[in-house]
Amino acid sequence: MKKILLASACLLALTGAASAADLAARPYTKAPVAVASVYNWTGFYLGIVGGGAWEAASGDPKMKGGFVGGTAGYNWQAGNVVFGIEADGAWADVSATATGATLVPGFGVVTATASSKTDAMGTVRGRIGYAVNNVLFYGTGGYAWIDNKITLSALGLTASDSKWHSGWTVGAGVEAFFAPQWSVKGEYLYRSLGGESYFSGTLPTGTLNFHTVQVGVNYHFGRPVVAKY
Repeated sequence: MKKILLASACLLALTGAASAADLAARPYTKAPVAVASVYNWTGFYLGIVGGGAWEAASGDPKMKGGFVGGTAGYNWQAGNVVFGIEADGAWADVSATATGATLVPGFGVVTATASSKTDAMGTVRGRIGYAVNNVLFYGTGGYAWIDNKITLSALGLTASDSKWHSGWTVGAGVEAFFAPQWSVKGEYLYRSLGGESYFSGTLPTGTLNFHTVQVGVNYHFGRPVVAKY
Protein backbone atom coordinates (compact mmCIF):
# COMPACT_ATOMS: atom_id res chain seq x y z
CA MET A 1 0.00 0.00 0.00
CA LYS A 2 2.84 2.36 0.89
CA LYS A 3 4.42 1.69 -2.52
CA ILE A 4 1.14 2.58 -4.31
CA LEU A 5 0.78 5.85 -2.37
CA LEU A 6 4.42 6.75 -2.99
CA ALA A 7 4.02 6.09 -6.72
CA SER A 8 0.86 8.22 -6.89
CA ALA A 9 2.57 11.11 -5.12
CA CYS A 10 5.48 10.97 -7.56
CA LEU A 11 3.10 10.96 -10.53
CA LEU A 12 1.19 14.02 -9.24
CA ALA A 13 4.46 15.85 -8.63
CA LEU A 14 5.67 15.14 -12.15
CA THR A 15 2.30 16.25 -13.69
CA GLY A 16 2.35 19.53 -11.73
CA ALA A 17 5.90 20.26 -12.76
CA ALA A 18 5.05 19.64 -16.42
CA SER A 19 2.02 22.00 -16.24
CA ALA A 20 4.08 24.72 -14.61
CA ALA A 21 6.76 24.39 -17.28
CA ASP A 22 4.12 24.62 -20.01
CA LEU A 23 2.63 27.78 -18.52
CA ALA A 24 6.08 29.32 -18.19
CA ALA A 25 6.86 28.59 -21.85
CA ARG A 26 3.55 29.96 -23.23
CA PRO A 27 3.98 33.58 -24.52
CA TYR A 28 1.78 36.41 -23.14
CA THR A 29 -0.63 37.87 -25.70
CA LYS A 30 -2.20 41.32 -25.26
CA ALA A 31 -5.91 41.81 -25.84
CA PRO A 32 -6.65 43.40 -29.27
CA VAL A 33 -6.82 47.19 -29.26
CA ALA A 34 -10.09 48.79 -30.42
CA VAL A 35 -9.88 50.66 -33.73
CA ALA A 36 -11.42 54.14 -33.88
CA SER A 37 -12.76 55.62 -37.14
CA VAL A 38 -11.74 59.22 -37.82
CA TYR A 39 -13.55 61.04 -40.64
CA ASN A 40 -11.64 63.28 -43.02
CA TRP A 41 -13.93 65.71 -44.89
CA THR A 42 -11.33 66.72 -47.49
CA GLY A 43 -12.19 65.63 -51.03
CA PHE A 44 -14.60 65.70 -53.95
CA TYR A 45 -18.23 64.54 -53.71
CA LEU A 46 -21.35 64.11 -55.86
CA GLY A 47 -24.93 63.76 -54.71
CA ILE A 48 -28.65 64.21 -55.18
CA VAL A 49 -30.79 66.88 -53.54
CA GLY A 50 -34.48 67.64 -53.28
CA GLY A 51 -36.87 69.71 -51.24
CA GLY A 52 -39.55 72.35 -51.14
CA ALA A 53 -39.70 76.09 -51.85
CA TRP A 54 -42.21 78.80 -51.03
CA GLU A 55 -42.25 82.49 -51.82
CA ALA A 56 -41.41 84.91 -49.03
CA ALA A 57 -44.28 87.32 -49.75
CA SER A 58 -47.03 88.85 -47.64
CA GLY A 59 -49.88 88.53 -50.15
CA ASP A 60 -51.52 85.66 -52.00
CA PRO A 61 -51.16 83.75 -54.19
CA LYS A 62 -47.63 82.74 -53.25
CA MET A 63 -45.40 80.59 -55.42
CA LYS A 64 -44.68 77.21 -53.84
CA GLY A 65 -43.72 73.69 -54.86
CA GLY A 66 -40.87 71.21 -54.99
CA PHE A 67 -37.57 70.52 -56.75
CA VAL A 68 -35.06 67.70 -57.27
CA GLY A 69 -31.59 67.70 -58.80
CA GLY A 70 -27.88 67.07 -58.36
CA THR A 71 -24.96 68.42 -56.32
CA ALA A 72 -21.19 68.59 -56.79
CA GLY A 73 -18.63 69.97 -54.36
CA TYR A 74 -15.18 69.89 -52.79
CA ASN A 75 -14.08 70.24 -49.14
CA TRP A 76 -10.79 71.18 -47.49
CA GLN A 77 -10.30 70.38 -43.80
CA ALA A 78 -7.87 72.10 -41.41
CA GLY A 79 -8.23 70.73 -37.90
CA ASN A 80 -11.92 70.84 -37.10
CA VAL A 81 -12.63 73.64 -39.61
CA VAL A 82 -13.96 72.64 -43.04
CA PHE A 83 -14.02 74.96 -46.07
CA GLY A 84 -15.82 74.06 -49.26
CA ILE A 85 -17.43 75.07 -52.51
CA GLU A 86 -20.65 73.52 -53.79
CA ALA A 87 -22.87 73.86 -56.88
CA ASP A 88 -26.34 72.43 -57.39
CA GLY A 89 -29.00 72.49 -60.10
CA ALA A 90 -32.56 71.20 -59.93
CA TRP A 91 -35.70 70.71 -61.95
CA ALA A 92 -38.50 72.60 -60.21
CA ASP A 93 -42.25 72.99 -60.11
CA VAL A 94 -42.72 76.10 -57.99
CA SER A 95 -45.73 78.10 -59.15
CA ALA A 96 -48.74 80.30 -58.43
CA THR A 97 -51.83 81.19 -60.45
CA ALA A 98 -54.21 84.14 -60.17
CA THR A 99 -57.51 84.67 -61.99
CA GLY A 100 -59.42 87.93 -62.13
CA ALA A 101 -61.75 90.09 -64.18
CA THR A 102 -60.48 93.07 -66.14
CA LEU A 103 -62.12 95.62 -68.42
CA VAL A 104 -60.83 95.39 -72.00
CA PRO A 105 -62.01 98.15 -74.38
CA GLY A 106 -64.17 96.69 -77.11
CA PHE A 107 -64.62 93.41 -75.23
CA GLY A 108 -66.06 94.51 -71.91
CA VAL A 109 -65.20 92.62 -68.73
CA VAL A 110 -62.87 89.74 -69.52
CA THR A 111 -61.67 86.96 -67.24
CA ALA A 112 -57.89 86.69 -67.38
CA THR A 113 -55.49 84.22 -65.80
CA ALA A 114 -51.85 84.85 -64.98
CA SER A 115 -49.42 82.19 -63.75
CA SER A 116 -45.79 82.26 -62.73
CA LYS A 117 -43.77 79.05 -62.65
CA THR A 118 -40.13 78.36 -61.81
CA ASP A 119 -38.96 75.40 -63.93
CA ALA A 120 -35.36 75.21 -62.71
CA MET A 121 -33.21 76.60 -59.92
CA GLY A 122 -29.69 76.34 -58.59
CA THR A 123 -26.82 77.84 -56.62
CA VAL A 124 -23.03 78.15 -56.49
CA ARG A 125 -21.99 78.60 -52.87
CA GLY A 126 -19.11 78.66 -50.46
CA ARG A 127 -19.35 76.66 -47.23
CA ILE A 128 -17.56 76.94 -43.89
CA GLY A 129 -18.22 74.70 -40.96
CA TYR A 130 -17.03 72.90 -37.85
CA ALA A 131 -16.60 69.11 -37.92
CA VAL A 132 -17.14 66.87 -34.92
CA ASN A 133 -15.72 63.64 -36.40
CA ASN A 134 -18.50 62.40 -38.72
CA VAL A 135 -20.85 65.39 -38.22
CA LEU A 136 -20.39 68.79 -39.90
CA PHE A 137 -22.25 71.98 -38.90
CA TYR A 138 -21.91 74.73 -41.52
CA GLY A 139 -23.03 78.07 -42.90
CA THR A 140 -23.24 78.75 -46.62
CA GLY A 141 -23.83 81.58 -49.10
CA GLY A 142 -23.26 82.67 -52.68
CA TYR A 143 -24.91 82.99 -56.09
CA ALA A 144 -28.46 81.82 -56.85
CA TRP A 145 -30.51 81.59 -60.06
CA ILE A 146 -33.93 80.49 -61.32
CA ASP A 147 -35.51 80.00 -64.74
CA ASN A 148 -39.04 81.41 -64.48
CA LYS A 149 -41.98 81.57 -66.92
CA ILE A 150 -45.04 83.83 -66.84
CA THR A 151 -48.14 82.79 -68.80
CA LEU A 152 -51.14 85.05 -69.54
CA SER A 153 -54.48 83.70 -70.79
CA ALA A 154 -57.56 85.69 -71.87
CA LEU A 155 -60.19 85.56 -74.65
CA GLY A 156 -58.98 82.08 -75.58
CA LEU A 157 -55.46 83.34 -76.26
CA THR A 158 -52.32 82.37 -74.34
CA ALA A 159 -48.92 84.04 -74.28
CA SER A 160 -45.80 82.98 -72.34
CA ASP A 161 -42.37 84.46 -71.70
CA SER A 162 -39.39 83.02 -69.78
CA LYS A 163 -36.63 84.90 -67.98
CA TRP A 164 -33.45 83.99 -66.09
CA HIS A 165 -33.33 85.64 -62.64
CA SER A 166 -30.01 86.01 -60.81
CA GLY A 167 -29.41 86.86 -57.17
CA TRP A 168 -27.91 85.64 -53.92
CA THR A 169 -28.52 83.04 -51.25
CA VAL A 170 -27.54 82.44 -47.62
CA GLY A 171 -28.31 79.61 -45.23
CA ALA A 172 -27.07 76.87 -42.91
CA GLY A 173 -27.11 73.10 -42.61
CA VAL A 174 -25.81 69.93 -41.00
CA GLU A 175 -24.21 66.93 -42.74
CA ALA A 176 -23.22 63.55 -41.31
CA PHE A 177 -21.49 60.39 -42.55
CA PHE A 178 -23.69 57.32 -42.08
CA ALA A 179 -21.35 54.93 -43.97
CA PRO A 180 -17.62 55.06 -44.90
CA GLN A 181 -18.18 57.12 -48.08
CA TRP A 182 -21.81 58.25 -47.77
CA SER A 183 -23.29 61.28 -46.02
CA VAL A 184 -26.75 62.77 -45.60
CA LYS A 185 -27.50 66.48 -45.14
CA GLY A 186 -30.32 68.84 -44.28
CA GLU A 187 -30.18 72.49 -45.35
CA TYR A 188 -32.13 75.75 -45.24
CA LEU A 189 -31.52 78.48 -47.86
CA TYR A 190 -32.99 81.94 -48.32
CA ARG A 191 -32.84 82.93 -52.00
CA SER A 192 -33.33 86.46 -53.30
CA LEU A 193 -33.63 86.83 -57.10
CA GLY A 194 -33.62 90.17 -58.93
CA GLY A 195 -36.64 91.35 -60.93
CA GLU A 196 -36.94 91.04 -64.72
CA SER A 197 -39.19 92.55 -67.44
CA TYR A 198 -41.39 90.10 -69.37
CA PHE A 199 -43.12 90.49 -72.73
CA SER A 200 -40.64 92.99 -74.18
CA GLY A 201 -40.64 95.12 -71.05
CA THR A 202 -44.41 95.50 -70.71
CA LEU A 203 -44.59 93.38 -67.54
CA PRO A 204 -41.81 94.12 -65.04
CA THR A 205 -41.55 92.04 -61.87
CA GLY A 206 -40.15 92.84 -58.48
CA THR A 207 -37.59 90.80 -56.55
CA LEU A 208 -38.54 87.16 -56.05
CA ASN A 209 -37.63 85.84 -52.59
CA PHE A 210 -37.86 82.16 -51.62
CA HIS A 211 -37.47 80.05 -48.51
CA THR A 212 -36.16 76.57 -49.38
CA VAL A 213 -35.64 73.48 -47.26
CA GLN A 214 -33.75 70.59 -48.84
CA VAL A 215 -32.19 67.23 -48.02
CA GLY A 216 -29.46 65.42 -49.90
CA VAL A 217 -27.28 62.32 -50.03
CA ASN A 218 -23.63 62.61 -51.10
CA TYR A 219 -20.99 60.09 -52.17
CA HIS A 220 -17.43 61.10 -51.18
CA PHE A 221 -14.50 60.01 -53.35
CA GLY A 222 -11.08 59.19 -51.99
CA ARG A 223 -10.69 57.81 -48.46
CA PRO A 224 -12.79 59.84 -46.01
CA VAL A 225 -12.48 57.31 -43.16
CA VAL A 226 -9.09 56.81 -41.47
CA ALA A 227 -8.47 54.02 -38.93
CA LYS A 228 -6.87 55.34 -35.72
CA TYR A 229 -5.37 52.95 -33.16
